[in-house]
Amino acid sequence: MKVILFNGSPKEKGCTYTALCQVEKALNAAGVETELFYIGKQPVKGCIGCGGCAKPGEKKCAYDNDAVYRALELAKEADGFVFGSPVHYAGMSAVMKSFMDHLFYVGSAVLANKPAAALVSCRRGGATAALEQMTQYFQNNNMPIVTAQYWNMIHGNTPEEVAQDAEGLLTMRTIGNNLAWQIKCIAAGRDAGIQVPEREPRQRTNFIR
Repeated sequence: MKVILFNGSPKEKGCTYTALCQVEKALNAAGVETELFYIGKQPVKGCIGCGGCAKPGEKKCAYDNDAVYRALELAKEADGFVFGSPVHYAGMSAVMKSFMDHLFYVGSAVLANKPAAALVSCRRGGATAALEQMTQYFQNNNMPIVTAQYWNMIHGNTPEEVAQDAEGLLTMRTIGNNLAWQIKCIAAGRDAGIQVPEREPRQRTNFIR
């Protein structure tokens, strides 16, 4: 069993990384393999709906988003995901927004039916708005959402301050424990012959004709 943890902060080992490490420790303690994936500081272009990824044969995106396609390869072998971001203007970071836009467009089938958690690190305010923004991706893609005993957030302006947020640290550990539990429950169900629900064909309703 394996979980990929995505770090959407421009600071590779800042507050978001500190929070993700708490989740990772809990997952490892529960016997789940993990990999931290730093999206990086290079621009990640958002999806423009060119359709290149859906073409038969050699699929070609209009953009060369290396981070997205490296993540997609890892996601194929993963059982669950954690998406971590700092709060910027009451939303996720710009790089995480572009990354998730593109990853979920090209990789929806790879991600579907796998549990996912969103978490945010925040100096003071805007955390719940950012969390709501991030979890919309899971809701739109048949993904079980991993929660804790409080909103999935941690506070602090530096990694040292984050380490003082006892409730936030507990929340991060709970995310890891709950994600490990969900993954194991899904695996047990699969071993018992319980299959993923059959999906009806997509129906699109357009209100302007």
